[in-house]
This record gives sequence, structure tokens and C-alpha cells, in this order.
Amino acid sequence: MNEDEPIFGTVRIWHDEDGWGVLDSAETPGGCWCPFSALAMDGYRSLASESSVEFLFEQAEQDGFRYRAIEAWQPGRRRAQPPPETGSTAYRSTLEIEWRDTKDVE
Repeated sequence: MNEDEPIFGTVRIWHDEDGWGVLDSAETPGGCWCPFSALAMDGYRSLASESSVEFLFEQAEQDGFRYRAIEAWQPGRRRAQPPPETGSTAYRSTLEIEWRDTKDVE
């Protein structure tokens, strides 16, 4: 298991539309499942198939793979911090609307 020391690998495939991909390395035989939420990078989080990647992983059953990435980034790039865990990887926002009765407005 490798939760502390990053390893180098290759992106086997990345599905932008589904937000996940598979990373290959000698340390993760059979592939390592990687969700977009594990991508530690700024802006739009995505990886290109067949590109190099640096990542941390854990041993876990995920969609037929024995390993799951817990953090991944492009080598040679400044490693960004992943967003804080909020219980969901979905974008969150709030909006407050204050209604004024038009009868009160002159």
C-alpha cells in the first residue's frame, strides 16, 4: 500500500464525461481506479490518456480494480491541494434571495 510516498505511472484511459480513469504502474498491477475528485490540480480537473502521472493510492475494491487513487497530479507541475472534503465531490454554492413587497415601495 502507498498512501505516503507518491509513485509514477501512466494514464491508461481517462473518461472526462464520467469523471474517472485508470492509472497504471508496477506498484498497481491490473490498474488503479482514479476519480476526478482525487486530481490535485487547479482549474478543470482532467488527465490525458497515455500521459505521465504521479499519484498516491490505497488498496481498495473499486469498480473491478484492486487499487484506488487518493491523490493524483501531473509530474513536474506544482502540486495543488485537493479541495476539502465536504461529504460530496459536487460543486456547492448558496444564494440568498430577499423578497420585498412591491406595495411597500413608493
